[in-house]
Amino acid sequence: MIKLAPSILSADFSKLGEELKNLENNGIEVVHIDVMDGNFVPNISLGLPVIKSIRKETKMIFDVHLMIENPSRYIEDFVKSGADIITIHYEADKHVDRTINYIKSFGIKAGVSLNPGTPVSSIKNLINVVDMVLIMSVNPGFGGQKYIEYSSDKIREVKEISNKLNKELIIEVDGGINKDTIKKAVDAGANFIVAGSAVFKNGNIEGNIKALKEGM
Repeated sequence: MIKLAPSILSADFSKLGEELKNLENNGIEVVHIDVMDGNFVPNISLGLPVIKSIRKETKMIFDVHLMIENPSRYIEDFVKSGADIITIHYEADKHVDRTINYIKSFGIKAGVSLNPGTPVSSIKNLINVVDMVLIMSVNPGFGGQKYIEYSSDKIREVKEISNKLNKELIIEVDGGINKDTIKKAVDAGANFIVAGSAVFKNGNIEGNIKALKEGM
């Protein structure tokens, strides 16, 4: 089943609790939470206190995407803050397999993410271990970028490997998703679709979610 995972980085932070309720009321089950450290990516975004404070506002799945260096240092803290899925970047951790297993030891799902320029072959040996692979379809760190077309080929490649090694694998795509590009990602095999501004623009969450679902 394909799930839309709105990125709250594009939400109105002055009324974040209200925005979350609005998502939930429109059938959203997964919310994507981007965490940036200013090192792995240029920007700095929300962190542990915000996640912890909004956890009590919703029962939606918290899909926490760590765009940070040496993520293993903070795994337990993010688990305690309420993460249901934690995704780390292949490029940001010297011991990816160890960190993936560390995440799973807390009884939550673990994912690995690839930047646009990183080949799928880099994580072939992890696909039967992780719960999710996140394909970045833009370069991480900034919103509003255009969907990188070869991302669809990477999604297909992950799907092909997962059919052999891990049929339950979640394949997530993040970046440049709108009503015109969402079908490309879905057709390639993605089943978790991250969208930020396409969900929250103009404050019309209900209409934007409807347009994205129709675009699938």
